[in-house]
Parts: sequence; structure tokens; C-alpha cells
Amino acid sequence: MIAPPKIFDRRLTRARRARAAAAFGDFDFLHRRAMDDIVDRLETVKRDFPVAGFSGAGSLIDQLTPQCAVGSVINMDAAAARLPASGLRCVADEEASPLAPASLDLYVSLLTLHTANDLVGALAQTRTALKPDGLFIAAIFAEQTLESARQALYRAEAEICSGVSPRFAPMATIQDLGNALSRAGFALPVADVDAVRVEYGDLIALFRDLRGMGESASLVEGGRALRRDVIALAAQYFGQDQRDLRFDLVYLTAWAPDKSQPKPKAPGSATASLEEAIKKSG
Repeated sequence: MIAPPKIFDRRLTRARRARAAAAFGDFDFLHRRAMDDIVDRLETVKRDFPVAGFSGAGSLIDQLTPQCAVGSVINMDAAAARLPASGLRCVADEEASPLAPASLDLYVSLLTLHTANDLVGALAQTRTALKPDGLFIAAIFAEQTLESARQALYRAEAEICSGVSPRFAPMATIQDLGNALSRAGFALPVADVDAVRVEYGDLIALFRDLRGMGESASLVEGGRALRRDVIALAAQYFGQDQRDLRFDLVYLTAWAPDKSQPKPKAPGSATASLEEAIKKSG
């Protein structure tokens, strides 16, 4: 089996998250929005979750309501500094899960999986940690996240330096993420996107927010240092073209396989003709 490419420096990712931990509450607006959405989803699932693992949620675990029916919570993060001071805590990298097989009824990942080098492998480990018919929910940055900032910065760097260096993490499409769920062995996978638009007066404010979230670039191949004149020109292009920046929060929902779940019918087992049905409907 061919190992996936090492795009992200996981040690640097942990260091970024740890450095941002102290003031994270000042920059967690996207994480709060994602957690609100996850809470809404849990409230609509008529199921109890006696034991749940939450990765990347930290103190936002307090947003859970009684309607979520979540019992014991194991709070997990790759950076110890991002974990709350009390409760069940575990320093855990989603690419090397310490969870025992079939130990959880629910697993939630809050904006952490976008820096996984082996996303399918991380998802497969999560699926293994779930009991049969256990629920998986993840929020992940994807699609067109930061696209206008990316274009402005690369345009400026190409003009000044006659070439560009990697500055932004590659973003998966919603189709890629849905396929990853299936490849990881999940059942009944669903993926949907919340396109969040945030107005920024300049790129410096964006960089400050990303640093405050712990989301500064952690690429293995980071390229040359970013020059001040490049930043200044990129800010000019960003202000001219579009101050409305987009963050795509993709939500993944799936279940650990269980024989009680509905199964798709085998190909060729249909007893009615779609063509005939269309003709009859006019």
C-alpha cells in the first residue's frame, strides 16, 4: 500500500494549536458556529449517547444541551493546552487514535481533520472506535475556504517574486470528503456545506484571526519567507477585488456499520421500470 504524502507537519500543527490556546476564546467564532450546528444535529437524533468522544471542542463542550442526550464525554485534542482543566481529557492525534475499538457511542471532530495527512486512515480509526451503529459527526474546513485571500496573495507573489510558494492548505471538495467516509468503512454517509462569509478590512486582520485560531499554515513544504512587499500588494488586491472572505464548513455525518441499518438493494433487483414510470407520469 502506498503511504499518503506528508503535506502537513503534524508537530507544527500541534504547536500552532498550543500557542493559540490561551486567547482562543477571542477567535473561536467559526468553531462556535460549527459547534452550534453540531448541537442542532444531535438534538434531532432520537438516540442516547452514553459515551462520547469530542476532538477539538475544548471548552465549547459546554454548548451541549440535555436534548443532545450525551453522557460521559472524553475531551480530546492534539495539543494539551487546548483541553479544559477538568473532566475526562486525552491528548490524542486523530492519525494515531488511542481509543479502544467499539468504545464510543458518538465521535465528534470539530475543525481538526483538514490537517490530516491520511484522512481516510484517520476516519477508519474513528470508525473502529465506535460501537456498531455509533454516530460520527465532523465539521471540517473545505471547498472554497480562503479562496479570495489565496488568489490575492499568489497574484502578488507571482508579480514580485516571479513564482509562488505554498502558503495555504489544500482544501478537499465535498465529493472528496463524502468518498473518504465510504472508503473508511462508514455506513449511510452524508456531507453538506455551510458557506460562511466574513468581511475583512485587510489581510492583516485575517492573518491575526487565523493565528488566533491556531490555523496558521503548517505545511511540510512551506517555501520561502513571506516578504512584506508581497503582503502589501496582496492586501491591495484583496481590498480591490473582494473583502468578503468565504469559509466553507463541511459537515460529515455517518454511522459505524450495523446489521440493523437499511441496506441498498442489489443492482438489477428493481421490479419496476423507471422509463415506464416516466411515461405514465406524462
